[in-house]
Amino acid sequence: MFKHKHPYKPFIQSDTKKLIVGTLPPPRFSTGELLEKDVDFCYGSYYNSLWLFIDKIHNLNLRFDNSQEAVEQRKQFLIAHKIGVCDIVESAEREKIDASDLGMKNIKLRDVIGYLKQYPSIDTLLFTGGNSKNGPEYFFRKHIKDYNIKLALVSNEIPRIHEFVIPNTHLSDRQKTQESVQSKRIIKTVSLTSGSGAANISISRIPLYKQLKAKNPKFNTFDFRVMQYREFF
Repeated sequence: MFKHKHPYKPFIQSDTKKLIVGTLPPPRFSTGELLEKDVDFCYGSYYNSLWLFIDKIHNLNLRFDNSQEAVEQRKQFLIAHKIGVCDIVESAEREKIDASDLGMKNIKLRDVIGYLKQYPSIDTLLFTGGNSKNGPEYFFRKHIKDYNIKLALVSNEIPRIHEFVIPNTHLSDRQKTQESVQSKRIIKTVSLTSGSGAANISISRIPLYKQLKAKNPKFNTFDFRVMQYREFF
């Protein structure tokens, strides 16, 4: 049994507004056996296209290699745009050493709500996947049950948007006892289409994608994700 531990601590600044929430990077990031085009940082797998989308949207000319410069490029982008990263899985066990979310067992989750309370500027969670089993939204829904928090649907269009309320722990005791609207903090969640290649089949079934593809045969699943991610990155 392979113990798959997340290799990176959450990357959050005092002024972070949006938090990217995924699960675990591929096991090779935990064992240090990176591929030539991998970057030793969050979402650094060359086969996870998140940074390719961001590079396309902002024309960053990012490096895709094992260099420290590639890591710093990504950190500086996140800091400049007030975006953080806090994947929800701290560790899991795998019988087969691969990156499959479904292959995770004995899963230990991170306290994402705890981080939200620690960093009061955060107002949005960007899930890198929907509510399919062992996806980030799926785990988050399990996690918030411990806090008696529920997601309220805002938009059922892809990407689906929800919101939830948590107590604002940074108000004074006097303000808290008033139980006013000001003592509540609303967090928005956005369930983005996964950047993995496995999501291409599901994208091809989306009516909007079919419509855009019919208008422009060159339009592809990468273009669709870039269009979707642009609003949030």
